[in-house]
Amino acid sequence: MSIERAIMAFAGMMVLLSIVLTTLVHANFIWLTVFVGVNLFQSAFTGFCPVAILMKKLGVKTEAEQALIKAN
Repeated sequence: MSIERAIMAFAGMMVLLSIVLTTLVHANFIWLTVFVGVNLFQSAFTGFCPVAILMKKLGVKTEAEQALIKAN
């Protein structure tokens, strides 16, 4: 899985988790959804994504890096 797809999966998981927590635990967990949405929005314009940095350190490759590996 590439970083790009992993970030989408992670963001989706966090939104679903925050909805469950908002419903079952406390209404203020809705702020987790807001945080994820704001982070996705700002990363679209700035290119800065803390989750991408973490995944890169963990060894997850970008789609471009995966394509280079397949080409060789």
